[in-house]
Amino acid sequence: MTEMTGGCMCGRIRYTAEVRDDKAYLCHCRMCQRATGGVSIAYRNMKRADVRWEREPEHYHSSPIAKRGFCAECGTTLTFQFSDEESENMDLTVGSFDDPSRFRPVHHFGVESMHRAWINTEGLPEYRTDEHQPLVDRWMKTIGKLPG
Repeated sequence: MTEMTGGCMCGRIRYTAEVRDDKAYLCHCRMCQRATGGVSIAYRNMKRADVRWEREPEHYHSSPIAKRGFCAECGTTLTFQFSDEESENMDLTVGSFDDPSRFRPVHHFGVESMHRAWINTEGLPEYRTDEHQPLVDRWMKTIGKLPG
């Protein structure tokens, strides 16, 4: 078991999670697409008892059966969980972990709404943000360095 940390973009909401393995999954359902604005979202299913919050996220009841945790300050999507308090599990967004590189997708969910063109993007041109001069120039002009 490994202790891992994460949180929202602005740092207002932070958590520590006890992670037992590297399993994660991609959800493609329309509710997740609308909630995130993306074609899918990567989640790590967790026991709620294995997540400690320094500050609890705000929640949006996205359906009669589920709620989603987020930061009201920066808007970062952090969690998905069923609304009933009996559920011992929840999902944390993989991207909210400080180091999400450990996790590997083991399945897809909500495949009825999957956009297959976005699944295998191997072979498309790849660009680094720190090599895109207009972006670098904006950061340098604004704060004098690239973000960490």
